[in-house]
Amino acid sequence: MVVPELRPWRAARPHVARFAGAVRPRLARTAAAVRPRLARLRPSRPAGAGTAAWSRITRSVAWPGTWPGAWRFTVVAATAGTVLAAGAVTTAGPWDSTGQRTAEQDRAVTLEATRGTDHGGRGNAGTPPRGPRTAPSAPSVLTGLGGGATTVKSAPGGKALTGALAPLLKSPALGDLSASVVDVSTGRSVYGDGTGDALTPASTTKIATAVAVLTALGPDHRLTTRATFEPDTKEVILVGGGDPTLTAREKNPTGSASLRDLAGRTAAALAERGVREVTLSYDTTLYPGGQRHPIGVNPNLAALTPLMADEARRDNSAAGPADRVADPAADAARKFGVLLKENGIKATPPGPSKSTTRAGTLAAVSSPPLATLVERMLTHSDNDLAEALARQTAIATGGRADFAGASAAVRAQLQKLGVPLKGAVFKDGSGLDRGNRLTAGLLTALLVKSGDPARPELRPVLTGLPVAGFTGTLAGRYADGAAGAAGVVRAKTGTLTGVNALAGTVVDREGRLLAFAFLATGTTDPTAAQAALDKAATALAACGCR
Repeated sequence: MVVPELRPWRAARPHVARFAGAVRPRLARTAAAVRPRLARLRPSRPAGAGTAAWSRITRSVAWPGTWPGAWRFTVVAATAGTVLAAGAVTTAGPWDSTGQRTAEQDRAVTLEATRGTDHGGRGNAGTPPRGPRTAPSAPSVLTGLGGGATTVKSAPGGKALTGALAPLLKSPALGDLSASVVDVSTGRSVYGDGTGDALTPASTTKIATAVAVLTALGPDHRLTTRATFEPDTKEVILVGGGDPTLTAREKNPTGSASLRDLAGRTAAALAERGVREVTLSYDTTLYPGGQRHPIGVNPNLAALTPLMADEARRDNSAAGPADRVADPAADAARKFGVLLKENGIKATPPGPSKSTTRAGTLAAVSSPPLATLVERMLTHSDNDLAEALARQTAIATGGRADFAGASAAVRAQLQKLGVPLKGAVFKDGSGLDRGNRLTAGLLTALLVKSGDPARPELRPVLTGLPVAGFTGTLAGRYADGAAGAAGVVRAKTGTLTGVNALAGTVVDREGRLLAFAFLATGTTDPTAAQAALDKAATALAACGCR
């Protein structure tokens, strides 16, 4: 019997085959190294404990967070899972509808309740978050490696690492450079070049935004869009809650809050009151101040308003540059009016207003949890979402939800973590503003904090990083000459004219987890600069430096 090959797998097969060939020797070496430790660290079965019962017990304690030091291997296991799931993707395809690899996704999710990641859950008000899917057979590996810090190999350092990395980072394509490499298990710097020099970070700014909003609100927080009703005037007000992922589309594979659901629920609530005709308004007062980013009208970002549908895109795209409607709030309210009509409610053309304390809520829909929004922001470098999350940080801490207030709030949250902020300047949440200044040392400190076992709420910062050769803004990179880094490097990209940046994590040849950040300014050839940064990250992945 011939089984037809799925189109997504057909397209992805060369990538998976290339990646599998590149990492197979590395996985074999790692397996050989840890096999004796697995034997020593496996707990013995108590007398009288049945085989099935003991198997359930050992499985239940195999996840990160239940063993000291196991957090250090969450990202390592997620990387290895790419190859382990190669057989499964032939039936499911390597990516889900959000662009996240299903194998990567399964291993990125832990059973920690505080994390709150909800990949693809509906996320509307009244709907409980869908729990994480059970990951395949990584638990036994995590159990063995998670037995304590003594099982962790020391990170590379000294002359050997400098000899491998420095020549690549001295490429004339990179201009001025700030570079930092840190051992995630200890927080120790193992390489630095201008580590404290504050340079334009471009979209690596989103790492700071992610850490700040998760610190302020936690991973379970959701952004809510409401429809309220003034009974005296029969006015329905669509109240923006700052959720740019709100969708008006019929198909909603990402689990975003649905404007269609909100309209249906609103219409049902009005019908119960015997109301069939309403005055329609919309409320955008959550964000004070102007709606334009300093870069002006730009396909990389919609006007900044707490009410929009599908990021105000005129096409069916979900990420990247796109033509945007001029007034996202009015557009969302107009679509809402059309949907009300489809549900039997006649509404006037919408206009701006403010929902008062007299207005009662008819219906509400909520976004996926913040953990999922952060992952989406980082994977796809979503500027609209980044600016919204920066403003949510300000709102959560009593600040003004404009550029100045959001920037101050982000800085204040990072200061609480004790990371090095000297020289840092925050102008926006996305990194589109050239006035931003960050150091490579700050970025690696934020990545290390995100792996801190005492801060599980920050884990989405690591799991949301694009995966080299597979997801998001790294999907088209690390091919051919950089194949050794495919699936092993996870990093946030940053690109502006004259600016190229890369910051993330990498598992080196000996299984060590490193955080790195490379910021380059004054670049004249973006292609050459990007290639130089990719080569540096690849060198880290290939390094067994002593």
